[in-house]
Amino acid sequence: MSIIEVKNLVKKFGDLTAVNGISFDVARGEIFAFLGPNGAGKTTTIKMLTTLLAPTSGEIFLDGKNPVRDEAAARRSFGIVFQDPSLDDELTALENMEFHAVLYKVPKDVRGKRIEELMRFVELWDRRNDLVKAFSGGMKRRLEIARGLLHHPKILFLDEPTTGLDPQTRNHVWSYIQNLNREEQITVFFTTHYIEEADRSATRVAVMDHGAIVAQGTPADLKRETGSELLEDAFIKLTGYDIRKESNDGASRMRTHAKVWGRR
Repeated sequence: MSIIEVKNLVKKFGDLTAVNGISFDVARGEIFAFLGPNGAGKTTTIKMLTTLLAPTSGEIFLDGKNPVRDEAAARRSFGIVFQDPSLDDELTALENMEFHAVLYKVPKDVRGKRIEELMRFVELWDRRNDLVKAFSGGMKRRLEIARGLLHHPKILFLDEPTTGLDPQTRNHVWSYIQNLNREEQITVFFTTHYIEEADRSATRVAVMDHGAIVAQGTPADLKRETGSELLEDAFIKLTGYDIRKESNDGASRMRTHAKVWGRR
């Protein structure tokens, strides 16, 4: 049964079609990788999935809820870890968690227990009273993952969760994500430019380019179809060898997050 359904999704900005009629679904409990070069339309798609942008046309269902018609219910179904840092460095780890719990209206009688449970899960409970500005990049990512799970979401969106982390920390973060998927049966939808992460962790992969999905399947399927030993080689064969420019979405990402998430 699909927990994410996308049907003929389109997003236009004036004369520019950023997302051009894409369709895909994600099964409940999957780890699903959404890959593409810069400017492919990934970020625009994720913004539509997470209620930050309204589609021009097409339909989205998150756990049966339409984000356009029922934004609040759709938001309760997912947690998100943004690509850009979104913690308050001047607060402690515990204060960041408590603030987010209030925004998500986690009941007071279970809030403390849930926060402790998640912070222990990511091995940060002993650092709960430390200011976040003293944390390493990996510790901040772990705290953001814990924060995104406070309201028991069924889907966790991860937008390039390991960007800028060293290989050891990247592996550590992924061990938490995989354990989380196994233990809580949470569906994980992630983007990454580290294609080996998708090769190693994803149940299925969708590859997007020039606003369209150009391939879908398991990592093994895509490697077999392109005659590649590595998913990274398959990805390049599917999307070409040209160097892409950075997407314009990145410059406005934090402004969008602050504006939209601030309304919760």
